[in-house]
Amino acid sequence: MSIEALNRLAERLRELLGERVLDIVIDCDEATLVVNGRDIVTVAEQLRDAPDLAFKLLLDVSGIDYQTYGQADWRTHDATTSGFSRGVSRAQESVDNGAFPGRFGVAYHLLSVAHNLRLRVKVYLADEPPRLPSVVDVFPSANWYEREAFDLYGILFEGHPDLRRILTDYGFIGHPFRKDFPLEGYVEVRYDAEKGRVVYQPVSIENRVLVPRVIRNDGRPGH
Repeated sequence: MSIEALNRLAERLRELLGERVLDIVIDCDEATLVVNGRDIVTVAEQLRDAPDLAFKLLLDVSGIDYQTYGQADWRTHDATTSGFSRGVSRAQESVDNGAFPGRFGVAYHLLSVAHNLRLRVKVYLADEPPRLPSVVDVFPSANWYEREAFDLYGILFEGHPDLRRILTDYGFIGHPFRKDFPLEGYVEVRYDAEKGRVVYQPVSIENRVLVPRVIRNDGRPGH
């Protein structure tokens, strides 16, 4: 979309939604509407039903965890002068850097076929567990998307008709896309020949963050 079309869309959203608009961000030829979680159902209905917008298709619902946002296990700028080791240990604990209104976010990606418009609607969630109303009654396609966000991030969608895990096992512990979920997990499975079945046991993998080596041609012998 052109910047003129995005600005017209932003103006129309402010006119339609009024005080429900917390922010509108235009970046990388995309528009992001930020609203309060408690208003998401009403906002979704208005965006769907307004004839000049007609956002009738929900393409995706994405969970987001902003914990440790902007932090990294290794930085490329420092590595160009000091190099990488073969592996480093994750020493620092995950902390919320306070850059966002809540640790978690949910992004709804909408499409208007009639007007060739795209819009991202985003909400921030600070509660634990994070929760907000389901939009399944507005967009039926949200059913599996919300289940996925619940499974991977632990986000609760109140009013969802069947909020169960969809990607992990029914007995899975935790939510694997959260930033504080260990990369190696909590348990591992193996086949026990004596019991004749698959069993769960505490994970035995050592947590190491592997990083690439730097190869330079700086004139030294062997380079």
